[in-house]
Amino acid sequence: MQTKKGLRLTGAMAAITAGLLAACGGGGGGDSTVAQGSLRMALTDAPSCGYDHVYVTVEKVRVHKSDSAGDGEAGWEEIVLAQPKRLDLLELTNGVLEELGQTTLPAGSYNQVRLVLSENGGATPLANAVQPTGSALVPLRTPSAQQSGLKLKTKFEVAAGGLADLVLDFDACSSVVTAGGTGAYNLKPVIRVAERVNTGIQGYVSTTLTLNGTRVSAQQGGVVLRSTVPDATGKFVLPFLPAGSYDVVIASEGRSTAVVTSVPVTATTTVVNGTSTAILPPVSTVRDVTGTASVGSGTATLVLDAQVRASQALTGGPTIEVASTPVDATNATYTLKLPADAPVKAPYAATGTLSFAPDSAVAGKYRLKASAPDRVDVSRDADVSTANQVVDLEFAP
Repeated sequence: MQTKKGLRLTGAMAAITAGLLAACGGGGGGDSTVAQGSLRMALTDAPSCGYDHVYVTVEKVRVHKSDSAGDGEAGWEEIVLAQPKRLDLLELTNGVLEELGQTTLPAGSYNQVRLVLSENGGATPLANAVQPTGSALVPLRTPSAQQSGLKLKTKFEVAAGGLADLVLDFDACSSVVTAGGTGAYNLKPVIRVAERVNTGIQGYVSTTLTLNGTRVSAQQGGVVLRSTVPDATGKFVLPFLPAGSYDVVIASEGRSTAVVTSVPVTATTTVVNGTSTAILPPVSTVRDVTGTASVGSGTATLVLDAQVRASQALTGGPTIEVASTPVDATNATYTLKLPADAPVKAPYAATGTLSFAPDSAVAGKYRLKASAPDRVDVSRDADVSTANQVVDLEFAP
């Protein structure tokens, strides 16, 4: 496990922890008659799409036993940084962590996490900002993050006398949302909470790929559990994976999707391959699927908080997610760039020798699914084998 030091969350772990304050509902020791445990938090990031920097400034992490507790209710426990820390999410990939601290709190089951960010004021540098590739740094609007925090519904246990050791996996790629042609960007957080375990998957892709345009993910049943971008050597690390079987999916600009199926994770990190067998997916035509998310037919009622995913059901399995994007925050439009040529897949081999074969039967065929809070998911098929497609996604009223 790697730990990034000396970037934006500066200082050693001990120095950070020493500056933590515990507040609200018994944090930092609480009622001595109540059994106590400990909570430790760190932050990491999945890859970002089309950005050189994504900055956020963290003030504190709040947790509560109720998944519906409001901001002012009793029972909140907090890890508060002595001073807000500004960090670049794009430097926290491939297993790199930034420690947020540790606190004592009552033992029990917790069902809500909130990550509280600083406001963008007049000071320079901006607390929260994004730099699109080739463009200037612009503010990242976080309207809900300063008051109540970025709300995450999750569940974790704090045992009496034990340590709940968690990682907040911040998916900047899905969390930064364009706002029409205004040049503005909104933060719509997509953050997974993972247990910090010393198991995972690592391997190599070819350095001839566009590495910053390559996404490697560990999936189960078409659901992404961890993702990253390879480093300059082509190495990818997918950390903090519980024991189980995973499909490793490589999606790279201008290439077919490559899949390594049934990769086992047990007590250690599983090595998929080495530099001599680096994965190089074949070149592919890439086509666009575009559309709008709305309620019913037409675009009279736009669904501005929808997320659109493109999956592909490979012959004989598995189903994989190939791409995902939030819709535009102003006009609810989306664009997905998808390979038109056949994906290639290889079964995991303990020797590290992977034998990829094309799955021609599913070339260019995708299933699109749009999801949004408090709405029933909507799905439609798209076939880009011969042309770009327009696929509007209409939620039920």
